Amino acid sequence: MVGTGGPVAPFSVWDYVVFAGIVLGAAGIGLFQAIRSRRDNSSQEFLLGGRQMSAVPVSMSLTASFMSGITVIGTPAEAYLYGTPFWLFGFSYAIMSTVSAEIFVPLFYRLGITSAYEYLEMRFNKVIRVIGTSMYITQTVITGLDLWGVLVATGVVCIIYCTLGGLKAVIWTDVFQMVVMLAGFVAVIVRGAILQEGLTKIWDDARQGERLNAFDFSPDPLRRHTFWTIVVGGSLMWTSIYAINQSQVQRYISCRTVTHAKLSLYINMVSLWVTVSLAVFSGLTMYSIYKDCDPITNKDVGALDQMLPYLVMDILSEFPGVPGLFVAAAYSGTLSTVSSSINALVAVTMEDFVKPLWTSMTEKQASLLNMGLSVVFGAVCIGMAAVASQMGSILQAALSVFGMISGPLLGLYVLGMFFRCANSSGGLVGMITGLLLTLWVGIGAQMYPPLPEKTRPLPLSTEGCIYNNTQNFTTMSPWSSTQTLIPTIPNRPALADSWYSLSYLYFSLLRIFILNAFLIKLYFNLDVTMTCGCKQRTIRPDLFVRKSDLFCFSSCDDCSTVQSYIDDKGFESHSGCDQSILPVTEYFTSHQLLYWYLSIQGSD
Repeated sequence: MVGTGGPVAPFSVWDYVVFAGIVLGAAGIGLFQAIRSRRDNSSQEFLLGGRQMSAVPVSMSLTASFMSGITVIGTPAEAYLYGTPFWLFGFSYAIMSTVSAEIFVPLFYRLGITSAYEYLEMRFNKVIRVIGTSMYITQTVITGLDLWGVLVATGVVCIIYCTLGGLKAVIWTDVFQMVVMLAGFVAVIVRGAILQEGLTKIWDDARQGERLNAFDFSPDPLRRHTFWTIVVGGSLMWTSIYAINQSQVQRYISCRTVTHAKLSLYINMVSLWVTVSLAVFSGLTMYSIYKDCDPITNKDVGALDQMLPYLVMDILSEFPGVPGLFVAAAYSGTLSTVSSSINALVAVTMEDFVKPLWTSMTEKQASLLNMGLSVVFGAVCIGMAAVASQMGSILQAALSVFGMISGPLLGLYVLGMFFRCANSSGGLVGMITGLLLTLWVGIGAQMYPPLPEKTRPLPLSTEGCIYNNTQNFTTMSPWSSTQTLIPTIPNRPALADSWYSLSYLYFSLLRIFILNAFLIKLYFNLDVTMTCGCKQRTIRPDLFVRKSDLFCFSSCDDCSTVQSYIDDKGFESHSGCDQSILPVTEYFTSHQLLYWYLSIQGSD
């Protein structure tokens, strides 16, 4: 009987058939794109799809790459144990999409970069670029690689279509995989609603189980999820992922125009809302079914991240092939994440390490090296998955590492894009110090998990279990999936309940604060001019954000054309360095400037 504990049915033959068919279908799409683009073997075609992608497929790929295996497995389990606060990430997604589209996209397009970290050398120096790229590679190898068994089983397929098809193969395969992931969530919700006699019953059970109390306005930074930790800390964390992470930047700079790139991020925002809503409601469905017989407490599963697979086999096993659809959804999520990682790792390695050293490399050599690096990074990803599988809860572990590593890089980009006073010495010292401090708090949090009064798991029961493996009837489940109870640790250090208990969403904020603090200190310690508070130094004006970049769709191409002419001619619209980021286009409409530009062209 569903929801009463005990073992569940194993995979049937039809489940394996459906699973294999979906995985092979994804691989087929990638190989088709490889064959279709075989005439153009250039490095730009392999890494950026020839910069000819449109907004819709890119937006779905953006969603699939970072809301993939982590979402399919982790988010429903999060909602099952902690309720609906995760829904508040919808605010974070909106802020992240707006900031990325209106500030970072125009800048990267204007510079024509392939690696996001090229900007760090343009604005600061080569050392900071190499450090930024190395941090990205470390971050990607650690966090993009959940589900060890999944990667071993399907890694070869992923490597094949990444190696032969490049970015186009990755993007179009992501579109297919995104559809499969959403179908998996819908199957769980529909079947759960049938078993529970309607969505209303699921909602009522969640309300009675205190799962709908999403808005907690406590200012306590040690609370795992509150309105402020999610909206403030979550926005910064997701901005660091979408704005400067190569896996995402590489997608939207592959679009044919700035307008398509911006639209891809806004469509991606809506896709993220849909995806997280389905994932959270799947978790509420799970709670409605298991509210009287928690599989973790009953020892039917050994980890929180095993909850959704257990639910699928419990409620869908009588429909041959449907459990295979869900498992394929989880596999698709992982394939999407790994393929994104492989392609991005190849791009930053080529642009930031290989090309600067091998300046005479031909297009054919670059193409062969791209494919060779794809195979190498694919193998590294599969090997490192064994390490990632030991990190505990995949959702929090992955997001924690993103926060620890991405925070100072985001701060460095923002400072470089808006402030002339930011220099390479201050940026380097602040970035390294911030990295060390947040690694300290992050590793401490892994060693000494926060106590339940900070993580606030909700009560679960085994009173309705028919098949019992334990005598405990009500308990609180842990935050980490590698244990069934938070052990009482004697001699728990004092920092464990303060510094180490800081919400993982504030890791990015912490590092940005530290980076700014060091730059402010250097600002006062260095010899600076008193007229405008910054050193008089020549910096390319196109390295700064312009007002014309913001909320510009239909006239973006005009603005960029005119501004390019202005930059080429060396015209400036400012009289002091505090205004250096404001171009001539601030004072005129794009159509006026286009008319002016065409008039000048006619007279040249």
